[in-house]
Amino acid sequence: MTPDFEVTILGNTSSIPVHGRNHTSQVIRFGQELLLLDCGEGTQMQLRKFKIKSSRISKIFISHLHGDHYLGLIGLLSSYNLAKRTKSLTIYGPQGLDEIITTNFKWSKTKLSYPLDFVQTDTNGLNLLFEENLFAVYSFPLKHRLPTTGFLIEEKPGLRNLIKSKLQEQPISIEAIHSLRKGIDFRENNGKLIKVEQYAYPLPPLRKYAFCSDTIFDPGIASYIKNVDLLYHESTFLSADETRAAETFHSTGAQAAKIASISNAKELLLGHFSSRYAVLDEMLAEAIRVFPNSILSEEGQTYPILAVHE
Repeated sequence: MTPDFEVTILGNTSSIPVHGRNHTSQVIRFGQELLLLDCGEGTQMQLRKFKIKSSRISKIFISHLHGDHYLGLIGLLSSYNLAKRTKSLTIYGPQGLDEIITTNFKWSKTKLSYPLDFVQTDTNGLNLLFEENLFAVYSFPLKHRLPTTGFLIEEKPGLRNLIKSKLQEQPISIEAIHSLRKGIDFRENNGKLIKVEQYAYPLPPLRKYAFCSDTIFDPGIASYIKNVDLLYHESTFLSADETRAAETFHSTGAQAAKIASISNAKELLLGHFSSRYAVLDEMLAEAIRVFPNSILSEEGQTYPILAVHE
């Protein structure tokens, strides 16, 4: 059975939480695994509001050290401690994040009830952060005023389903079956080669999700997120404010749509909206003119990452 792969938006505003919008944060669910991407102020309140069990989060990924992307972290970690969490937690983020967190707990004389590990992200190229049997998470560089990374979550190939009728017609050894299910041809002792496509169904398309938090318009990003099924890309400004976007190392909705187009994304999810816009209809319209399959992210909404057959 194919595991569920989806993203729930907890916050999608930029620096000031107004118009009912909250700071950047989102939860990725892959099967039974929950990952948190960014942790802006109010994240744990949003987790409760949308009935997401924060205790199930095993890994947290922080894109950069602007406050609207991580200031909810100390509160969340403190709540875990008050709840007597014992399950280990790993935080992936830029240099300095571990110092910020450990300094706070040092001066508040807090001794955590659970192991907390930090992994420093690298802004040079595509980097594997961790992998499990069914998926892997990578970081890649974004161009912002501070060292910043995006995150790419990729499904890994699972075991193939075998064609039962073929096995009944031409039985093969257990060793061969194990090899073919892994997608590896098997050679018998007599030299006969048993090919995967003879006995196994093709794998379904593998799914990919990319998270681009804060970045100036940068076509170079496309090489890291090629052919993703769903792309979340910041769209802080309207095109009328493109100069301001460049000055602050942010993007417009139309520029986000351009990235989606050149990276061959299947769908674009817009977010990180500036507080200057109470209504976002024009933002969406500008993006759709460039990339028709664009939508505005909505807090509390869950978006499935679905593989699209070419």
